[in-house]
Amino acid sequence: MSKIRALFTNQYFILFLWFVPGLLAVIKGVYFGDGSSANYNNYIIYKHNFLNVIHQHALFGPEPQYYFDLNHYGPVFALVIAPFALLPDHIGVVLWVFFNCWVLYKAVMMLPLTKEQCLLILLINVNSIIGSSGNVQVNPFITALVIFSYVFIKRKQDFWAALFIILGTSIKLYGIVGLAFFFFSDNKLRLIVGLFFWSAVLFVLPMFISSPSYILHTYQSWYPDLLAKNATNLVSDRGNRSVMGMISKIFHLRHLSNLLVLTPALILMALPYFRVKYWGYTRYQLLMLASVLIFTVIYSTGSEPPTYIIAFIGVALWFIVLPKPINGFEWFLLIFALLITSFSNSDIIPKYIRVNFILPYALIALPCLLIWLKIIYEMLFRRFDKEALNIGLPS
Repeated sequence: MSKIRALFTNQYFILFLWFVPGLLAVIKGVYFGDGSSANYNNYIIYKHNFLNVIHQHALFGPEPQYYFDLNHYGPVFALVIAPFALLPDHIGVVLWVFFNCWVLYKAVMMLPLTKEQCLLILLINVNSIIGSSGNVQVNPFITALVIFSYVFIKRKQDFWAALFIILGTSIKLYGIVGLAFFFFSDNKLRLIVGLFFWSAVLFVLPMFISSPSYILHTYQSWYPDLLAKNATNLVSDRGNRSVMGMISKIFHLRHLSNLLVLTPALILMALPYFRVKYWGYTRYQLLMLASVLIFTVIYSTGSEPPTYIIAFIGVALWFIVLPKPINGFEWFLLIFALLITSFSNSDIIPKYIRVNFILPYALIALPCLLIWLKIIYEMLFRRFDKEALNIGLPS
């Protein structure tokens, strides 16, 4: 048992699991597949975000001659994907996947935890990063931006924290949840100034590779596009793996109003802020970060299985900051989340259960919902000032 524990706490073994399997899956699809770009369709969407911006073509319309599905990312994303899009596809897609793995690794390692605790977060998320890499997703980058928003506020570098908040919001709107850490700032004025400054900078920057009129028109088109996407998600059998999707699929409520679910969720999310005296405690802050990461996914109608890497980083973070020893119910919640959320698409789950229950009823959201409710409970009732400063590894 000690040898197994030593292996799964070994930095190099964890980093191997984090980077290599996902990259190998992508390399196999790119270099040894049928040669079709369908093997990395998401990357082609990202690439054409850049191409459409520089050529001033419609950013949100269908382009079936290049890819299936639609682009829903803002024009600022063109600047992020540009270094990869300028390369041949078979090189750019591999580097893009590596970049996403690396930037999320970097963000996790910057959290105010010990090195061993950060590595454990990575270990818990190995299957999530493999799935995200295999789907050539942008979600690890988005997750990193949210974490950076908190980390730089924690480090009193509010101006740079503002950059990550605005950058994330400009790409996928998810980044706006970084504002949840506003109350942890010791220099709120600097943070506010930074938000206005970076909003202006990131609004203007894409104009240098396109034109002011094109960018203005694109932003005018973005909101209707997101509304249309949300309307499609509400009746989609493939997407909407959210709490709203779970409720609507279980109870056959195809036209369930998002507000009926979101309103009480937002109220619950806000309640812990009333414990003002704990704003400065690292454990409280980390639980808020975990809450934000999970909330972002389970209450978004655009959530799909690969999106859940955002939430599962939050799950792992919650597990790390639990008071020790960890009780049986908390272990159950983690194992339940690993099985139903992280490994729901794998052969670990019997096909009958996966096909007839987890997928059609969006049960992938259930474990994360239970953990999110547990986080809210902890933030409302834990005495953070009475807990030991050392978080420690689970026992």
